[in-house]
Amino acid sequence: QVTLVESGGGLVQAGGSLRLSCAGSGRALNWLTMAWFRQAPGKAREFVAAKRWNVVSMDYSDSVHGRFTMSEDTDKNAVYLQMNNVKPEDTAVYYCAAGTSNSPVVIQTPDGYDTWGQGTQVTVSS
Repeated sequence: QVTLVESGGGLVQAGGSLRLSCAGSGRALNWLTMAWFRQAPGKAREFVAAKRWNVVSMDYSDSVHGRFTMSEDTDKNAVYLQMNNVKPEDTAVYYCAAGTSNSPVVIQTPDGYDTWGQGTQVTVSS
């Protein structure tokens, strides 16, 4: 069973950058579909980015495409979310998630993922 721990959240000004990390233990993350979600107060959990275990490329939501970049480091068993040109609407708790689905397309709903981290708060000031 995999355990996920996020880190790297904090307060950043609009237009700035932040890098989130998700460290895995118990199982190699590169054999799982990994995703980032976020949840703002009073809103549903929202898909941000994902990488299927057997596909090199990443998928992104329209709201972050071109600004956020997801990457992985198999040696460190971790995935990352580089957030550039952040906006106040990016303010949310960011979650790392892992799934074992063999779906041919990226699952962009929370119910497609089995394991979640505790989340890390990102606050973007205007």
